This record gives sequence, structure tokens and C-alpha cells, in this order.
Amino acid sequence: MANTLYDYCRQRFLEAQINWMTDTVKVILVSTSAYTPQTAVHQYLADIPVSARIAGPVTLTAKATTGGAADAADCTFTSVSGATINAIVIYKDTGTEATSPLIAYIDTATGLPITPNGGDIIVTWDNGVNKIFRV
Repeated sequence: MANTLYDYCRQRFLEAQINWMTDTVKVILVSTSAYTPQTAVHQYLADIPVSARIAGPVTLTAKATTGGAADAADCTFTSVSGATINAIVIYKDTGTEATSPLIAYIDTATGLPITPNGGDIIVTWDNGVNKIFRV
């Protein structure tokens, strides 16, 4: 699968239900051995099995938008161990998994997949025009 926004996320952006700048947006690292993304069907964090969540969540800080692209400060996942990480998932945190909308699925990036070794994993977002993702 290629990097993409979840379909329901696109709808929520259009209907002003997700505000990149003001909402609490979080990131998790996932294993596709326990999660098969269905970006046209999956809507909420609860759609991703807990067993697939290898690290996180980490809250994005210094969020920005430039030219239709979403950006934020790089983020660090500390002391990560577990299964191979194949993807990064971004979501809006509402405080409840059943209502926390999924935003983006990223599985094509430098360093992926990664096998955790107990050390920190730093996610460095692209500094080019696409940043984290482009709407």
C-alpha cells in the first residue's frame, strides 16, 4: 500500500470535523502482521488492534500548514521493543478510541520497516513540499 489519507479523514477535513492546527493529533507505530489497513473502511483508532500498536502514542507538536501540506516537529518514540514496525498512523485524539478519527497511513518512508531493539525511534518528517502529507 502507498502512503494515503483515510477516506473518512478526507470527509472530516471537508466538513471541518478535523482541524490540524487546533486538534490533538497523535502518532503510533504499527505492525502490519497484526493490522491490514483498509483506508476506505477504517475510521477510528479502535479499528487498529492493540496488538498491532508497537509504540506510541506520541502527540505532534509545532504543527503547521504550508501550501496545503501538514507539518509538525519530528517526534521521538522512547525505548521501543516488539514486532517489526511497517507503518506510521496519524489520528485525532478525542480521548476515546472509538471516536478518535484516523488521519493518515504511512508505510513508504526512509527507515521503514524497522525492527525495534529497545532504543528510541525518531520519526523525521519530510522537509520537502509534501511535509507529512498533502491534502
